[in-house]
Amino acid sequence: MNWTLHRPWRRAITLSMAAGVMVALASVQSASQAAPEAAQPASPSPQSSSSSSPIIAAAQPAVSQEPQPTAEQLGDSLAAHKRYQAAIEAYQKAPQDSASVLNKMGIAYQMMFDLADASRCYQASLKLNPHSASVLNNLGTTYDALKQYADAEKMYRRALKIEPRSAVTMRNLGTSQMAEHRYKQGLRSYQAAMAIDPHIFEERQGPQAGNPTTAQSRGAMNFYMAKSCVRAGLVERAIEYLRLALNEGFTNPKKIIADREFAALHGIPAFEQMLALQGPQ
Repeated sequence: MNWTLHRPWRRAITLSMAAGVMVALASVQSASQAAPEAAQPASPSPQSSSSSSPIIAAAQPAVSQEPQPTAEQLGDSLAAHKRYQAAIEAYQKAPQDSASVLNKMGIAYQMMFDLADASRCYQASLKLNPHSASVLNNLGTTYDALKQYADAEKMYRRALKIEPRSAVTMRNLGTSQMAEHRYKQGLRSYQAAMAIDPHIFEERQGPQAGNPTTAQSRGAMNFYMAKSCVRAGLVERAIEYLRLALNEGFTNPKKIIADREFAALHGIPAFEQMLALQGPQ
């Protein structure tokens, strides 16, 4: 068979092959242009890079939602650290129709020796709650500090009617009576206080009746406190109070030895040493 092509056919085939090559080249060029674009990483859209992305939000620390302290709670914290002026400022921002807040403000004033404002706060507290034994006791201590002993005793007795077993109030009543030289009554009050709480004289928190101002009165108070401690079995405290009574000149070793209530102390080294240091009488 003769495969020789005539010129017209050879020309048609050549044109057809050329067209095929052009198409192939166009496809390769299109692929090469698309490849770099496919190789490049996709840029994040503004939405995908925002902080609202679930991944980014999970990485952020949680915001603390702890409740803020109230003005009263802040005042309590400041008062506990003896920052009384700052505590007063905090209490003044708390509701003033609260008997508790007014009482606490009064204590803060009293710790700063501002008896006038302390008394004002206590009285305002009592108008809201007339049956608060603690506020009545606190008001009594301001009267004691002002040497208004009759008013102080009145407050203490009102408090004791409400809360008969308050060792603090009973102790304050005894100190007030001692300041008036009513030693026997003061001794009974001290003994009643120690019967409720044997360690009541060791507690020094909050308002309390101050010690008498004269040496004679302070000596008497310490002397009778020593008797109360002996009856309660607090030997070391009794000797300590006797030493204070001796230093104030209220008593002397001879009288102490002759007092039967101190017989339980005889022979105790600390007691004998205390008397020996006083010298011959």
